[in-house]
Parts: sequence; structure tokens; C-alpha cells
Amino acid sequence: MAEESQTTALHFLDYWRVIRDRKEVILAVALLTIVSGTAYTLMMPKKYTALTQIQVREDAMDVDPFYQRDINRMGYNPFFLMTQEKILKSKPVLTTVIRNLNLQKVWGAQLNEDKSAITPELALQILQRSIRVEQDRDTMLMNISATSEDPKQAAAIANEIANVYRERRLADKRREIQHAIDAMSNEVRKQQERVEEAEAELERIRQERGIALIGRGLMSIRVESTRLNALENERSAARVDMLVRKARMDQLEDLEGDKLMDAAAYIVQDPTLLSIRQQYIDSQVSLQLMLKNGVVGENHPDVLRLRGAQDELRRQLDSALAGLKAGVKADYEVARQKYEALDSELASIKATDIESESENYLPFDRAERNVAVNRDILTALRARITQTGIEVEVPRTTVDIVEEADPPDRPSSPLVVLNIFLSVVLGLMAGTGLAFFVEYLDVSIKTVDEVEKYLGLPVLAVIPQQSRPLTEAGQSSGQGEAYRSLRTSMALLGREDNKKIFAVISGGVGEGKSTTLFNLAYVCAEQGSKVLVIDSDLRRPVQHKMVGLANRAGLVNVLTGELKPEDVIQETGVPNLWMLTSGRLRRGTIGIMNNTRLRNLLDHLKEQYDYILLDSPPILGVTDAAILASEVDGVLLVVQYRKYPKIISLRAKRMIENAGGQVLGAVLNNINIMRDDYYYYYHYTTRKYYGVVRHENDDNLTES
Repeated sequence: MAEESQTTALHFLDYWRVIRDRKEVILAVALLTIVSGTAYTLMMPKKYTALTQIQVREDAMDVDPFYQRDINRMGYNPFFLMTQEKILKSKPVLTTVIRNLNLQKVWGAQLNEDKSAITPELALQILQRSIRVEQDRDTMLMNISATSEDPKQAAAIANEIANVYRERRLADKRREIQHAIDAMSNEVRKQQERVEEAEAELERIRQERGIALIGRGLMSIRVESTRLNALENERSAARVDMLVRKARMDQLEDLEGDKLMDAAAYIVQDPTLLSIRQQYIDSQVSLQLMLKNGVVGENHPDVLRLRGAQDELRRQLDSALAGLKAGVKADYEVARQKYEALDSELASIKATDIESESENYLPFDRAERNVAVNRDILTALRARITQTGIEVEVPRTTVDIVEEADPPDRPSSPLVVLNIFLSVVLGLMAGTGLAFFVEYLDVSIKTVDEVEKYLGLPVLAVIPQQSRPLTEAGQSSGQGEAYRSLRTSMALLGREDNKKIFAVISGGVGEGKSTTLFNLAYVCAEQGSKVLVIDSDLRRPVQHKMVGLANRAGLVNVLTGELKPEDVIQETGVPNLWMLTSGRLRRGTIGIMNNTRLRNLLDHLKEQYDYILLDSPPILGVTDAAILASEVDGVLLVVQYRKYPKIISLRAKRMIENAGGQVLGAVLNNINIMRDDYYYYYHYTTRKYYGVVRHENDDNLTES
């Protein structure tokens, strides 16, 4: 997770670095966009927008005289509203608006020099571009806005669109209803003819079959049907009576003794049976009272009399109950025979009626039903025509104008502040995009990581922009520490093999190798090392100019054998620093640089100095640099920040290696410290650390 966070941070810093490096491009594009957008905004004509708000409902009457609930009007139908939005912008509506407001002539007077009216097609295009219709979210409200240079005209157009749409809705509905009434009236005439034909057919069948009817018209009833219904009712009553008597008989058949006596009193309700039962119960009670009190015994005459009476009553009761059972059974048999007789007669009549039904009554019933159906249809059509005629006269409000448009006081466009803000945003976006595009096209070396990854070389030092010779900038300047870092890296690399001779080479012209070499020699001498600078760039020597030496004789004279090295090596005025200038390259001396002469010279001087630094011409295009690279102990490759494509530096490295030279590392030169955060903080920290000194006789800290 830590590695992912670090990668994300590095990517963000890369983007920020591009913006900082290309800020001039971004600001230039942004400024151009802002100026163009502002100028265009100020030159635009002022336009005014008027708004009319309407409420759109589905077709329904204001007052429903038939008390029918209009479900569509109660609900929210987005598809209906979207359809009406399209109709509001349709050609028929807009054409009517153009005609009502005479916009062809009005706009023709504004557009044509001869004040002639414009064509209907052009007027329609202008109107379509100047209006906007949109629905308020989740409501039945529509907003109609019209834009024009004349505020009164804008309000008139918005209001007229609403009025034309409202009148069109009402006219369309009336026309639709009238068409429906006409169609239904025609259908009523046809249906009346069908009813008359059906009635005539019904009367013909009745007369042919000899069917007798009770009553007239729809209330007529066949005589056979009346008789059959009466017999059916009588049979049903007989069946109920039979079932009641059978239930009574079944209840008594299952009972015996006292239970039969008790149940019979409530089932049959016979007064004689009830009297005998009551006398029997009273005798039982009297006998129990006499015996219970102990007044008399079992053989007492009164007891014997009561027992005899009780036995007689019991005999009479059993005889009555037996007669009761026989009577109930006889009643049931009579009821059963009556029901069976009625059922047999009804079955016979039904069989006869069914036979007659198939022959006579079935065609009659079909004809009768046909008449009834046609009459119902005719009645429904007449009722619907009457209802629709009433609906035509009932007021309808399908479109309400909620808010009419008034001539606006302030222009709706151009929006100066908004346009300027958008110009700023678009300018910054365009500038940033262009900056990243230019950065994408820029294939030069921009970071230390690119040097290490692309060239495969360690970065020995990072040199800030606008570096000067340290004889001018001073030892305590901020850039001095960068060269001291380079000197330390060079010393560490040369310590193992006792390397003393180094060449500073670049791939192209103007990458700062000469200044880098001189300042490196300067800081080495400053540290006490005995340093010799050899200006090997015979065609464009500059080392002698940095210390103000003459260049009449130098390396050219030594390589030609005219002079000895000791005769041309000069003191620079800087302690421990000597210089062998290039000398003047004459026409006959071109090509004097060769491996043997250079090797002999370097072997002769190697023991006399701690460091020998050779300033080389660019290696691309000049062979002298390859010879120098092959004879020195190590090569420092100078790469200027954002100057040449990376392939130039890579090619230079390969040429050095092909010549037999050893590239110790790269020096990233001319870094814009103020633009690159990484290098800025590096430089600031170093300067803050080394840039404060304490003077011997001063208690205060002074920054050098």
C-alpha cells in the first residue's frame, strides 16, 4: 500500500511539474481565450427571453354531469406530457403563430434592406431557433420561453404559442366529438332497421308455430311456461311436506318408553296424549310422597289404589303412543304418494314441452333474443349520442395559462460574467491541454530518473540554471555546492584505480560542458588539489576567456612539437589551478589530434598534477572528442536539461563507449530550479545549509 501511495504521489508531482514548466504556454493560451471570449461577448447583440408557464391536462370536462370519475385527469402521465411538448414545437402551431403575429413582415423589415417579407420556411426556422419548450420535472407544467432582441416581441411570441396551443386543443376535441356523433347517428339509423327486421321475423315465427302469449311486447309470457312453472312450484311444496313428515316419523320410530312419551308431547302436540301423560306423572308424584313420609305402607289401600290407577294410565299412554306412531306413518305415506304423483306429472309435461320446444319454441326464443339484443344496442347508441351531445356543450379547460409572459427588463444574453468565467475555464483547460501535448512531444531529458533509466548512467551532479564561472559568481554562491558535489562524485569514482585524467564531453553544442569543466577544476583547486585544465576544443576554445589568459600558443603547438608543455602551461591566478589553452588552429594543423601524441602528452603531465581535466568538443560530428574519450581515465557526460532529444545523449554515450572510453556518469546541467519542485527544494536546502557563515569578530549570523 505504501508503494502504491508513493507512485500516485509521484504521478501527481509529474503533472504539477509539467504545469509549472509550461506555465507561459498555459497563461498565453488562457489570456488569448479570455480576450477573445470577452470581445465576442461584448460584441454580441442583447437578447431578451420571456417565459410563459401553462398547465397541461388530459381531455376532460370541467364539470361531469354524469358523475363519472376521470382517472386520466387525476393521475400523472409523463408520456402524455412528452407528446404535448412535441406538439407545442410542431410546425402547425408555429405556423399559426407566425401568421397571427405577422412575423414574416416583422422579421423581413429587420433582415432585408427592401423591407420585404421573408419566406414562410425562413420564418419557421427563425422561430424554431428562438423558442424553447420544456416540462417542469414531476409536474404538469410546461415552460414556453421565447428569445428576441425586442423584449415585447419575445413576450408576444411566448404568449401566442400558449394561446394557439390551447385553442388548437379545444378545436381538435370538438371536431373529434362531432365526428363521433355523426358516426353514431348513422349507426343508429342502421340499428333501427335491424330492430324492425328482427321484430318482423319474431312475429312471423309466432304466427307460424301458433304460440300463445300472455301480455304484449317484452313483457309477454308463453301459456305453457306459466303452467309448467305452477306445477313445478306445487311439486316443490309437496316434496318439502313429505320430507317434514318423514323426519317426524323417523324421530318417533327410534324412541321407546319414557323417551317416546316425552318426545311425542313436543313433536305431535296431541291434547289427549298430553292429558294422559300429565295424569300419569301426577300419580307417580303422589305415590312417592305417600311412601316417603312413612304415613302408610306398601299394602295401604290408598297406595294400592294409586298403583292401580298408575298402571291403567300407563296402558292408555302406551296405546296412545302406538296409535300416534301409526298415524304419523300414515301421514308420511300420503305425502309421499302426493309428491310422486306430482313428480310423475311434471316429468311427463316436461318431456312434452321439450319436444315442443325443439320444434316450435326454440326458433321463437332465438328470434326473441335477437330482438332483445338489437333493442339493447339501439338504446345504448341513443343514450351515447345524447351523452356525447351534452359533453360537447360542457366547458373544457385542457390548458391553463398559469403565468403570462411580460416583456423582460434585463437581457438574457449575453451573460458577460458567465462567458468571461467560461473563457477563463476553457482557456486554462486549453492551455493545460496544449502544455501536456507539448510536453508529450518534448522528448528531451527532464529528470534525473530519465537519465538513469534511459541512459543507464548515474547522475553525478545537478547544475542549476544560468551558472557562471565561479571566478565571477564567488565560492559561496548557491551553484558552488553543485560543483563541489560533482567534485566529490568524481573523486570517489577515481579513487579505486587512481584515475586522474578526465574529459568533459557533451552530445551537442551549447550544453554547458566548458563552464562545467572550469567550475569543476575551480572547486578541485579550492580543495587543495593541483589541477590542470587542457582546452582540447581546438575549434571553439573558451577556457582562456574565463580567467583572462592569452591564447596565442597552447595545445596545438605542443601536439605539433613546436613547444613543450612547460612553455605553454599558464597560471590562472586561482591557487592550484593551471591551464593549457588550445592555441590557434592553423590550416595546416587540422587533424593534429591523434591518439599517440595525446597519449604522450598526458603521460608526461600525469605525475605533475592531481587532476587533469580536458575540455572536449561535442562528440557528435567532431572526431577529436572520440580520441579524447579513448585516452582519458574517465568521461563525464554533460546533458543539458530540456535542450536536445534523449536520443542525442544516448548516441553520445554509445560513441564514447565505441571509442573505448569509460563514461563515469552524467551531469544534468542548466536545471530551472524555480520551476522544478524537486530541484528547488534540493537547492534551497543546500543553500540554507552552506549559505550562512559566522564571522570571527561578529556575534550576528550573516548570510553570504
